[in-house]
Amino acid sequence: MTRPARRGTTTVDLTVVAVPAYFVAMGAEYLAQRRRLARGGAPAAGDYEPRDTLASLAMGNLSLLAPFVVPRLLRPITPGRGRFAKAAVAVAIGAAAVTTVADVVARRSSNWRRPESVATSNDVAVARQTPAGVVREAGTSEDARHSDGSSTTRRLASTGGVVAIAAGGVAITTAWSAALTPQKMWQRRLVPSLGNGPLVLGAAIVGWDFIYYWNHRFMHTSRYMWAVHEVHHSSERYNLSTALRQPVADALGTALPYGLLCLFGIPPEAVATARSVNLIYQFWVHTEAIRRIGQAESTLNSPSHHRVHHGSNSQYLDRNHGGILIIWDRMFGTFELEREPVVYGLTTNIDTHNPARIATHEYVDMARDIGSSTGWAERLSYVLRGPGWAMRHRADAA
Repeated sequence: MTRPARRGTTTVDLTVVAVPAYFVAMGAEYLAQRRRLARGGAPAAGDYEPRDTLASLAMGNLSLLAPFVVPRLLRPITPGRGRFAKAAVAVAIGAAAVTTVADVVARRSSNWRRPESVATSNDVAVARQTPAGVVREAGTSEDARHSDGSSTTRRLASTGGVVAIAAGGVAITTAWSAALTPQKMWQRRLVPSLGNGPLVLGAAIVGWDFIYYWNHRFMHTSRYMWAVHEVHHSSERYNLSTALRQPVADALGTALPYGLLCLFGIPPEAVATARSVNLIYQFWVHTEAIRRIGQAESTLNSPSHHRVHHGSNSQYLDRNHGGILIIWDRMFGTFELEREPVVYGLTTNIDTHNPARIATHEYVDMARDIGSSTGWAERLSYVLRGPGWAMRHRADAA
């Protein structure tokens, strides 16, 4: 399979060419596990489990299809390109306006009190138990009617907030992706082409890995990006099939563009090759079969380093983001050694092998959180701040 790079050129996607090697490696890993178990070895979290492996392979196949399908589906509402883009932006603005008004009305309603009455159902129940013996029938008092109005505006704010953020978010992410492709940035390059020699390819690989580190780190610290990436962390197993459990919603993120390399004279073809090299390298680090690789671990990402990255242990969270090189984590304070056994998966696991739920559950949870919010600061925090913040905030609210 090839991908277009510039007019008159094509770039081979090495990640697709390597697919047979992926399956050979997984087969070898599986046989090694069987031999270990036959010799009386204990089951391990790295062992293949049929349903988990099938889910990972399904997500891998979907991730190959997504770049061809999702952009076409989103193109009609992409700002600057789609015929319905202005309508989509208008929906986002309109929903935001309605939500803002509903927020104001709901706040005023919830703060309103009559001296001799109360607005909440719990307070009404307490009033019925007082010696005064005044019993107000539900739905007949002015407070009850007022509470109904407040509930209506809250529901309106809830729906409007979800619509506004969803429509606005899609508009932003699609416009971001369309404007910052390697080809477009190549056309705006700041220096002449450096050619396609080995030194340029080496610079592209290192540059790609540096940008990848920051994008990967951002995916763990901002929830709307975590919703894209969480797919890869959703397995409670850790073997080579886990490497293929890839996201399908990249179009809904705002990654730092790898096309930045093109501004400095690195051709799009070299950038595409660097991408393939980076992804192929990361395949082999998803295993428990290799424990350590010696002194090379001071510079290179390794199975040990990446096991840490997939750990839900508190000291392992949001660590070791490097793709090929681990030096970025050492330089920027996110490195952690593998010391205690790794517990794989999410801090709250989703307990499903359904690819549809694996791909969408974080978006569903995020929409629910946005819908329960009472103001824009809270709504945007649920989207922009980290997944840890969302969990803590929900716990505090409860």
